[in-house]
Amino acid sequence: MNTNLSRRSFFGLAAAATAAAAMPILTEPELARAQRARIIREFPPGAVRIDANENPLGPCSGACAVMSSLLPEGGRYDDDLTVRLIRTFSAMEGLKPEYIRVYAGSSEPLHYTALALTSKERSLVIADPSYEAPMYAAKYSGANIVKVPLAQDYSHDVKAMVAADPNAGVLYICNPNNPTGTVTSRSDIEYALENKPKGSILLVDEAYIHFTDATPSLDLVKADKDLIVLRTFSKIYGMAGLRCGMAIARPDLLAKIQPYGTNFLPILGIAAATSSLQVPELVPERRKINTDIRNETFSWLTANNYKFIPSQTNCFMLDAGRPGKNVVEAMAAKNVFIGRTWPIWPNYVRITVGTRSEMATFQQAWKEVMNAPASASEPTRHGSPTLALGTRDLPPGMQRLS
Repeated sequence: MNTNLSRRSFFGLAAAATAAAAMPILTEPELARAQRARIIREFPPGAVRIDANENPLGPCSGACAVMSSLLPEGGRYDDDLTVRLIRTFSAMEGLKPEYIRVYAGSSEPLHYTALALTSKERSLVIADPSYEAPMYAAKYSGANIVKVPLAQDYSHDVKAMVAADPNAGVLYICNPNNPTGTVTSRSDIEYALENKPKGSILLVDEAYIHFTDATPSLDLVKADKDLIVLRTFSKIYGMAGLRCGMAIARPDLLAKIQPYGTNFLPILGIAAATSSLQVPELVPERRKINTDIRNETFSWLTANNYKFIPSQTNCFMLDAGRPGKNVVEAMAAKNVFIGRTWPIWPNYVRITVGTRSEMATFQQAWKEVMNAPASASEPTRHGSPTLALGTRDLPPGMQRLS
């Protein structure tokens, strides 16, 4: 045994473990929980929970039946279920099975892509505001993090993103975007692919694509372009707690992220995902339910002169007209738990579209909070840990993560 190598490996692993303990890679449930922890320890009875982009409908009936039948098999590893899911999805989408890798949700391949393809020399370029998890992952690789404000229509400003850093490793496009629920056009995705820095890849996160009529990017994967597409069963399929997602890309790109993690997958989530794909009416039915309730909410907000960003998904940004963190606390006092703010828009809060009754309760609470005098005091800042910043100069209008 090479003792020196063993010692280096040991101390390297120890240092990584220490860093991980100090700076976790946060995802949607952790970010929502961190906000709630400032206010409560656990949800009170009857709480309206519209703070984490969950789907209150839960898994479809067929998925529930399949999971129930599989419970006695919970003591087994069943790889055949994963193979069946890949075959089902590949047949539906016309993809080769080797272009699909299944994970326990889409957070894992999102993190692994940032870890594998960014570094001290290769930055992460991300919209602002957008989903924060890639930034936490890129912190571990020592990457510069370049935040590019959204365009005027709240889509990704892809021209600014591709010009942001000639040494970019990953350009992250959440489409539709979290938290705004807005869509970046197919032509903009194609522009980014054609003009991105050499050697970089697009990471296109389609977690919310099923809520919209937007053109997906899977055919660009079929054409062997430089992108990784993420899909999840957490959103429209209502399986956030069951954990099933996918990374879809050329096999050589999937091979780059594979060393960062692979494990056996939970059989209930895998079986529920396969069952859900086999219900052709499920997505359009749930899209309509969400769209109807969202549009009813928008009509009410408009009638009451509240400012919001029109969304095409199950979440939207709502202007509180005052520090959003204060409003989050005021709403929680009424047993309505709404989503967080983003540093670039401190007066906006994210609202998840819940059931019709939940949104009615939200409307009543929101009006009461908005009609109450605003607090004169600024809320205590409870942000995410500060990420290490690079020193490379940026083009005008760009900013580093702070």
